[in-house]
Amino acid sequence: MKKILALALTLVLIFSLAACNGGTTNTTTDGNNDNAGSNSGGSSDNSGGGSGDSGNTGGNTGGNTDNNTDSGSTDSGSSGAADGFELALITDLGSIDDRSFNQGSWEGLEQYALEHNITHKYYQPADQGDDAYLNAIDLAVQSGAKVIVTPGYLFETPVFVAQERYPDVCFILIDGTPHSGDYNTVVGNNTVGVLYAEEQAGFLAGYAAVRDGYRMLGFMGGIAVPAVVRFGIGYIQGAEVAAQELGLADGSVTMNYYYTGAFWPMPEIQTGAAAWYNDGIEVIFSCGGAISDSIIPAASQSGNYVIGVDVDQSSLSDTIITSAMKELAVSVYDCISDFYSGSFPGGQVLTFSATNHGVGLPMNTSRFNTFTQADYDAIFNKLVTGQITVDDNIDIAPDAIPASAVVVNYLG
Repeated sequence: MKKILALALTLVLIFSLAACNGGTTNTTTDGNNDNAGSNSGGSSDNSGGGSGDSGNTGGNTGGNTDNNTDSGSTDSGSSGAADGFELALITDLGSIDDRSFNQGSWEGLEQYALEHNITHKYYQPADQGDDAYLNAIDLAVQSGAKVIVTPGYLFETPVFVAQERYPDVCFILIDGTPHSGDYNTVVGNNTVGVLYAEEQAGFLAGYAAVRDGYRMLGFMGGIAVPAVVRFGIGYIQGAEVAAQELGLADGSVTMNYYYTGAFWPMPEIQTGAAAWYNDGIEVIFSCGGAISDSIIPAASQSGNYVIGVDVDQSSLSDTIITSAMKELAVSVYDCISDFYSGSFPGGQVLTFSATNHGVGLPMNTSRFNTFTQADYDAIFNKLVTGQITVDDNIDIAPDAIPASAVVVNYLG
């Protein structure tokens, strides 16, 4: 078992970057500001027993969206100031109300912008791919962006190019590190990579499910990228720890485990989830973005349950008992705050974990039967203090993870 937990924001940021010296700004948001956010269930102050590290980042970001098309991108957000938009976010495959990466990241950016009266905007590329994402980055820079947030690993190569093209602009790359396509990471002095201890978030979800009485579990991941794999292997380990604490016999907990190969809803995913529920699976961890749109209907029709991912997805359906969250809003807010304080952590890759309240379950909105806040606080604290470490080795097959109470049926 490897200890990976006490990384990240506990690092002492010992230099300020000349290229990214935020300082103060005279830019003000137009009085007719149209905020592009939406009401999200993902209020980041629900995680980790109340993180609050960034002033209750998240919450209601709602408002009206003013969209227009420009250079192949839809750009929305604050109404115009003469000198453009200082904070920008480029969406990936989804929109800012995707209940996942884009929305969580936008909420952190928007909260900071509104609190400090800074112009801000999001840009939604019309197409997918490196060229489309770079075009959107170009547009944001031309529109005055000083800081650009790019949520998701699909931006790794575009940011690799953009960080050199625009040395005076700072980039916050969420859930990825820049590389030229060969995974040889190069993090520029004007870029910070933000990663998460997904294995800890998955661990908390699996632990809570078993402690809450569920014995027939399912994991449906999207594409088996490292982040998704870490969620899944953590889920197994959490279920096993809970089963051992409860003194359950070997084989008492069954887990079906499968990667769907997609991050979008498909009829076959709903059919597969329905078959699992009909075979006795009680709750499925939906770990693949919009595949929840296929899994939730199957849960509703069968009277079973779902665990959400990335943000608090409780508002999507009464079938969602909890969500394995990354505190996207918190990390974006904190990195922007560092920029304006002159301590932007450029050239670094930060990991947000339980130690810095970067992952967790939204206990205020979770629908558990017997698993309490006290139960959650106790297990969360064990992650923080290192009493429990969660293996993050993605090269181990799910059914090869050491477990006795939990039997994993790995379906590929």
